[in-house]
Amino acid sequence: MAKTATTAFVCQSCGEVHSKWSGKCNGCGEWNTLVEEVTGGVPGGLAAPKTGSKRSSKAEFVALNDTAEAPTRIVMGVNELDRVFGGGIVPSSATLIGGDPGIGKSTLLLQVAARLARNGLKTVYVSGEEAAPQIQERAKRLKVAESPVQLATETDLRKIISALKAAEPDFVVIDSIQTLWSDSLEAAPGSVAQVRACAQELTRWAKKSGAALVLVGHVTKEGTIAGPRVVEHMVDAVFYFEGERGHQFRILRAVKNRFGPTDEIGIFEMHQYGLAPAKEPSALFLSADGESEGGAAVFAAMEGSRPVLAEVQALVAKSAYGTPRRSVVGWDSGRLAMLLAVLEARCGITLAGMDVYLSVAGGYKIMEPAGDLSAAAALLTSLSANPAPERSVFFGEVALSGAVRPVSRMEQRLKEAERLGFERAFVPEGAPTAVDGLTVTPIKRLIDLVELLAPDALNA
Repeated sequence: MAKTATTAFVCQSCGEVHSKWSGKCNGCGEWNTLVEEVTGGVPGGLAAPKTGSKRSSKAEFVALNDTAEAPTRIVMGVNELDRVFGGGIVPSSATLIGGDPGIGKSTLLLQVAARLARNGLKTVYVSGEEAAPQIQERAKRLKVAESPVQLATETDLRKIISALKAAEPDFVVIDSIQTLWSDSLEAAPGSVAQVRACAQELTRWAKKSGAALVLVGHVTKEGTIAGPRVVEHMVDAVFYFEGERGHQFRILRAVKNRFGPTDEIGIFEMHQYGLAPAKEPSALFLSADGESEGGAAVFAAMEGSRPVLAEVQALVAKSAYGTPRRSVVGWDSGRLAMLLAVLEARCGITLAGMDVYLSVAGGYKIMEPAGDLSAAAALLTSLSANPAPERSVFFGEVALSGAVRPVSRMEQRLKEAERLGFERAFVPEGAPTAVDGLTVTPIKRLIDLVELLAPDALNA
């Protein structure tokens, strides 16, 4: 007998299934995200196996100590992209790339597909959002229209899988996973059930065929990839494409990577003819020379194995209202609150009646606690209206006791600062001091930095 279709209410944010509708999801706490979906029939697949079909009666096991050759990576020819992937994309892998609309995901992937096609790889680009003439027009603008990329505009998953099996490509781009739909489900395209089923079927095809698969995903207003988190568990790598539309550069950040590092970033610049690797990534987030006002300090950060120098800007001003404002861009607001508390409790600097604004130049986001010392330097120089020493960098973690703690890869940070022409560094104790061309000043406690940069604030 045919199985009777049943319905359930599925959260479109986290995938939690509810037996009845309610305004709030019990799984993630989001409001108005429950949508009724048909759950009867085949759960999360294209079709049920036919009766009497020949299938293996048991799973096949392989000994752990059996040596197998590592798969040869596909080098994409874009050094920043290959760096994030860990040396190139791996065949039989599935990659999910998310980012804000218009950030450049489709542009970058079309450029990569065209480059691989020119190198002799069979490449397929499937778009569910744009018509073929639109993609062809973009290819002309990017100067890649002559590349032998096979283009398809389709949203029916069954037709896409059939076409891919016939074409036997080496590299496939699906733009985007939220637009696909499977006729085995009655849910609407973009729903949790459809996204999960389509991603699972495409990933299964990539594992069997040996093709490298790249899925493009939409993001929510919070910046995370839309749809159930189970999709991120299905794929082998998850990358986020970040950047501000007002700036010319974009950052590809690894969140998950089964075949490479998860703390690397790739930095690209947006030009007239698409995205290109940044020429000097470590100095991309520095402001122009000649600025001598207080309230700025350069932070020597680490993104994976790459040192990056970014400028931290701060403004401390007397509050015109009863409640002082605390505004942060590019840094954790909780760490700013902690740093202000340490400055007041351990250093005797009164900031209770002051508005505090802190921003990282260029849209860069500080992800590590080593940025505490540079943020403190920016705050102190703004408070005293005296600039930090010229051509100086700062890094170090500030503890609640006021001590400045060491951070990782201090020597690599210092060498990169010296290479870019910096002359002085304020660092935690224990950092290398014998760096040619660089005067290293150890900072044991935060009060030591206050005495160096803003001694008048101690007497205020």
